[in-house]
Amino acid sequence: MNHCKVMPDTFERYEAITMSATADSVVLITNEDDIYNASHSLKAMAHPLRLKILCLLGATTEVSVQDIVEQVGTSQSNISQHLSILRDKGILMSRKDANKVYYRIAEPSILHLISAMRSAWSPVMSTPSPFSGC
Repeated sequence: MNHCKVMPDTFERYEAITMSATADSVVLITNEDDIYNASHSLKAMAHPLRLKILCLLGATTEVSVQDIVEQVGTSQSNISQHLSILRDKGILMSRKDANKVYYRIAEPSILHLISAMRSAWSPVMSTPSPFSGC
């Protein structure tokens, strides 16, 4: 069973667009260390809950751990573990204010990456959730 929702005429347009993106116009990762680091960062982002957290954080400047817990809907210990993984990979930054910890996206390019993923799969992705920017 084919789960792809791309119609034949859409596929032909997609093929024409992708054929215009040649190796000359696209900057790819060629350094082995950079490939290793990128793959580990992408692996960290690939977890559904972590991607949900990133979409939530991408919709604003920063969010407290407690607000993330409330909006994502899981335990604080679970959220803290996922936030720690994203922070350790340099994807998130945090700051402490009294007894609260706030998180934000470390680099705007991460939001561009998430946006590119959405664009790449937009024919098969569902409508954005009202809770976030994804």
